[in-house]
Amino acid sequence: MIDLHTHTLLSDGGLLPSELVHRAKEIGYEAICLSDHADGSILDFVVLRTIEVSKRLSLIEGIEVIPGVELTHIPPILIPEMVEHSRRLGAKLILLHGETLVEPVAKGTNLAGLRCKIDILAHPGLLTLEEAILAKERGIYLEITTRKGHSLTNGHVVKVAKETGALLVLNTDAHEPEDLTSQEIASKIAQGAGLEASEFEGLLTNSKNLIKRVMGQ
Repeated sequence: MIDLHTHTLLSDGGLLPSELVHRAKEIGYEAICLSDHADGSILDFVVLRTIEVSKRLSLIEGIEVIPGVELTHIPPILIPEMVEHSRRLGAKLILLHGETLVEPVAKGTNLAGLRCKIDILAHPGLLTLEEAILAKERGIYLEITTRKGHSLTNGHVVKVAKETGALLVLNTDAHEPEDLTSQEIASKIAQGAGLEASEFEGLLTNSKNLIKRVMGQ
């Protein structure tokens, strides 16, 4: 299992980074991204602390820990500035909190993020064909998720991605230990979203390729 979207006590998760990573290792994860929520008020703190702890935990736990950030509920006009600043700080993987149905995310968030080249558009809700085409053109991955609420539009995201050729990844958006999932359950959730069982391996390959890209491997 590879999970490129998780949260710790650095934002609204229930675990310290060290416990989250250790739990992930114990259930067989080979890579995990620490991607706590941030806006301009705490971006420096979250990214710098995440970079430091990710380096140590990768060495100690023996799984790849990627320092990332999920830019969250940022006014669309400010998203390019926040993405650029995240890169300067050293975040390896930049997720944008997409226009999920279950939170009042500002209209235009998806498009703003895709235009400034984030890495993953998380739980993008009812994204349009235009947005999916832009994601494909810019090499941005669209997320399907095991997270309750956010997963309501997984089927739509899969449908639009298939129509446009946009790349997909599957993540947990874990906030609590019980949110981490096995590869078997993740595969079933992907099937429930409209993917064939044989296509799940492609999701894992996409995650591996994204890790290679952002980590310079």
